[in-house]
Amino acid sequence: MAVLATALLLGASIGDVSREQAQVFQQKLQRIRELGQKKSDKPRETPITQDEVNSYLRFSAGDQIPVGVTEPTIVIQSEGRLSGRAVVDLDAIRRQKGTGSWFDPTSYLTGSLPVTATGVLRTDNGRGQFTLERAAVSAIPIPKSFLQEIVSYYSRSDDYPNGINIDDPFALPAEIRRIDVAPARAVIVQ
Repeated sequence: MAVLATALLLGASIGDVSREQAQVFQQKLQRIRELGQKKSDKPRETPITQDEVNSYLRFSAGDQIPVGVTEPTIVIQSEGRLSGRAVVDLDAIRRQKGTGSWFDPTSYLTGSLPVTATGVLRTDNGRGQFTLERAAVSAIPIPKSFLQEIVSYYSRSDDYPNGINIDDPFALPAEIRRIDVAPARAVIVQ
């Protein structure tokens, strides 16, 4: 779930995606879940690639992606830095809020538009935190508060009726201790 949430927050260009790589990532997710159920003092590592994640997002994650969010992609950079992109239906947010004021960015940005974000994911001791560096809608820089509004709307659930806060630390699932990030790849350490 942490990988998917990060991917939805972020996004960028897609490399080589395929149904085969989506299947490889799905198998790795299953392995991560299984390892999370078995306690061990010895660290266990599962490497994942950017292309595997993007393949999974394109071909296999359909029911896990909120209605109104399409084409999510992620670029795994170095030192925890991630970039992401998704096409997002901004009209759905405006309909929920009602008519906006002249100062409300959702009054001017309408339809389904690409939303991008870049930031740093830090993980340690089973906890993670994302620090946003920049965000944009259709290459127009947006304030963090506007991105938060988008994320809040599309991450609402029974557990999080107001959606998730991008600044809040979060528990890593499946006994994941940390995620080591390198260009175009990451290593899940349990």
